[in-house]
Amino acid sequence: MIIDTHCHLDNEMYCQDVHEVIANALDSNVKGFLIPGADPKDLPKAVELAQQYDEVFFSVGVHPYDAKAYDEEVLKKYVTHPKCIAIGECGLDYFRLPEDENEKEEEIKRQKEVFAKQVQFATEVNKPLIVHVRNASNDSKKILLDNNAGKVGGVLHCFNADEQLLSLANENFYFGIGGVLTFKNARKLVQVLSKIPKEKIVVETDGPYLTPHPFRGKRNEPSYTNYVVEKIAELLEMEVDEVKTLTTHNAKTLFKEFSNIN
Repeated sequence: MIIDTHCHLDNEMYCQDVHEVIANALDSNVKGFLIPGADPKDLPKAVELAQQYDEVFFSVGVHPYDAKAYDEEVLKKYVTHPKCIAIGECGLDYFRLPEDENEKEEEIKRQKEVFAKQVQFATEVNKPLIVHVRNASNDSKKILLDNNAGKVGGVLHCFNADEQLLSLANENFYFGIGGVLTFKNARKLVQVLSKIPKEKIVVETDGPYLTPHPFRGKRNEPSYTNYVVEKIAELLEMEVDEVKTLTTHNAKTLFKEFSNIN
C-alpha cells in the first residue's frame, strides 16, 4: 500500500469529485491521505473529509504565502481534533518576494516569525511538522534547529534536493518525494535521492499540483503516487513493492495515527 503524506483534497479543484478521487486512489492501493493545512479557510472541508473517511487525516498550519493570516487561536481550535496529526504546512518561501527592498525585508521577517511560532507550537502540542522550503534553505534550517524542531520531527515537503538539508535526517526529519522526481528537469533531485537515508523517504503528491509524468498539465491526485513509487524504485534499484513497503513504514513511523490503516 501507499500513503500520500501531502495532498490538498480540500482544494477547490477537487470540489466536484473529491469522493471519486478518494475512491480511485483506494482502488489504486493508496490507503492513507494527509491533508496539509495551508489556508485556514479550507480547514472545515479538511475536517469534514477526515471525519468521513478512516483513511483521511489533516494537519493545521499556515503556508508562508499566507503568513499575514496567521492566528494561533485557529490552530488551537483544530489541533485537538482526533484526526489532526501534524502542524503545517509551514515554512519559508522566498520565490515570490516583493521587488521593493523594504517590502522584501518585511515579508521575510514576517515569514520567519510565523514559521518560528508554528515550530514552537508543534513542540508544545507534540505533533510533527510539515515544512515548506523554497529558496530559503539556510533560514529554514536555522529556525528548525534554533527552535528544537527535532523534538517532534516532521517532513520536508516536496524536498528541494538541497544537500545541506540532508543533515535534518538526524533531527527526525523525513523527505517528501513527489511528482517532481519524474520531471525531465529534475536532475538535481534524481542525483540527491540516493543520498537520502532510505528510512527517511515518504511519498506525496502535493495534489492538485506537481502532477507526475505522464500526466503533467493535468490535475494531480493521490492515485498518481504509484508513478512516483515506480520512479523511486527505478532510481534506487529496488522492487516497486519494496518501495511501497518502505515508504508506508516510514509514514507510519512519523505519523503514528496511520498505523491502524492496513
